[in-house]
Amino acid sequence: MVTVGVSQVKPGDKIGEDVLTSLGSVLLQKGKIITPKELDILQAFLIAKVTIEAPAADAREGEEKKEEPAAGGRPIPPANPLQTEYDRMIVLLRTIFNSFVTGTGLPIMDVRTQLERLLQHISEYKILTFSPRVFQESDYLLHKSVMSAMTSYLIAQWVAQPQKDWMQVALAGLLKDIGNIRIDRGILTKPTPLTAEENDEMKRHTVHGYQLLKNVAALNEGVKLATLQHHERVDGTGYPLGIDATKIHPYAKIVSIADIFHSMTLNKSYRKAASPYLVLEQLQSDSFGKLDPAYVQTFVEKVTQFHNGTVVRLSDGRVGEIIFSDRAHPTRPWVSIDGVIVNLTIERQLHIREVLK
Repeated sequence: MVTVGVSQVKPGDKIGEDVLTSLGSVLLQKGKIITPKELDILQAFLIAKVTIEAPAADAREGEEKKEEPAAGGRPIPPANPLQTEYDRMIVLLRTIFNSFVTGTGLPIMDVRTQLERLLQHISEYKILTFSPRVFQESDYLLHKSVMSAMTSYLIAQWVAQPQKDWMQVALAGLLKDIGNIRIDRGILTKPTPLTAEENDEMKRHTVHGYQLLKNVAALNEGVKLATLQHHERVDGTGYPLGIDATKIHPYAKIVSIADIFHSMTLNKSYRKAASPYLVLEQLQSDSFGKLDPAYVQTFVEKVTQFHNGTVVRLSDGRVGEIIFSDRAHPTRPWVSIDGVIVNLTIERQLHIREVLK
């Protein structure tokens, strides 16, 4: 092991000893492989020196530890088991979408088997911080579908759905947008906001999806109704049927939350991703008349349960660590930045842009 200045640390280096903040919290744990994100964290916390096990060229042993080259020169982080199965799910879903276009039926057993493999690693999935290793805006719908499946699976547990329903809810999240294969690709890939006519066409994906899945025996009725109803709203202002909370299936209420969250926190061709914390606040606002309020409250509380010491970046670019979370304001904790406390419940002009660690 050798102690070096932070300016000498490179992606691929392995941390030899825990790196501590000025408050004594562990910033980076021993054994952590450095990526560009960790370098940003070290610099933001004004860390002068760190101990590494070996230079980057020697530390990368084995294919699983290597960073792969990516378009534009940005390295792709090494895959953990969750990310490996996630990537496989994306490939399978892309194949399924293409198969449906050519008239082939849904290979539901392949879908379920791969989804089960993915969900075996659900404990590694953190909704606010998970990011695909490779993301292309043309694959936006695929990523939204797979993330919605994982998120819906967790919400089903959190709102006390019976265990027998968890996998079916995950399938509902995964397949809710399957009807988009019947939508003109020029609309799906349009780089600018849709016209009113194009938006009306997009809304038909719910009916198309239900028609595609209605005869799939391996899917229960909740999955099929979630495909039809995930854009319905509890006050009756949604589509395609304009039904209210009494007629919306619980699966659809769960999937709606996941769908909105991931729609807003993923990049699209015509707009950048929003801060997950701002999206959570929007969900809280929408719970008054649009979404199931109990489900939304549970979702927000669960995803914001961070330990003190969690490293975040604020909307003004500053980096700090959470030192206190008020249960009444879960999206607006107190953040320590260079020893100064920023109370986000008071400083409303600021918000958490991203969770770094």
